[in-house]
Amino acid sequence: MTPTALYEIETSEADDGTTVPAEGIWTPSSEDAADNGFIVYRGLYVAGIGAPNDDSLYPDRFVVLGHHRWADIIEAAAAYMDHVHNWRTLHLYPGDDPSVLIPRIPRAVHTHCVFLRHPHPDHPCGCEWEDTWRLVWAPPTEPGAVPVTVMRHPASRPTDTVIPTPDHGSVPASWAP
Repeated sequence: MTPTALYEIETSEADDGTTVPAEGIWTPSSEDAADNGFIVYRGLYVAGIGAPNDDSLYPDRFVVLGHHRWADIIEAAAAYMDHVHNWRTLHLYPGDDPSVLIPRIPRAVHTHCVFLRHPHPDHPCGCEWEDTWRLVWAPPTEPGAVPVTVMRHPASRPTDTVIPTPDHGSVPASWAP
């Protein structure tokens, strides 16, 4: 890995033994975003992000490109769950027991992140991770940082979901109106 100020870019070894970047900074937009896991809902590009251990079938967070109102990300997150998982309720994961429903809508946060996409455009690899991406929370001054609105999935446990908050943390964030 190659360290930067806030995150590490994955590296790999080329055929000649040199170290090359395995991912590059990516700015999702329009069709490119829609081709890479984002859905479009009322002009908003929304994606679900899996649990930190990636063992979950369902997202524990939602990210929307740009800074938007809290109500907008809730609607976009519900549309994402319906479109991707054919699940219309945002309060439960598919298979959860509705008798233990605890309605809780988390607040949305305006922050910034850097999207890193595998493989690096100059170093294709053809591996199983081809055309995948990840995001790293970053201050707005970080090269490649884009504004996003992020929200924890209401059915995920707050202690299991890491997003920037205005109350604490090293990444600037503000509550979405």
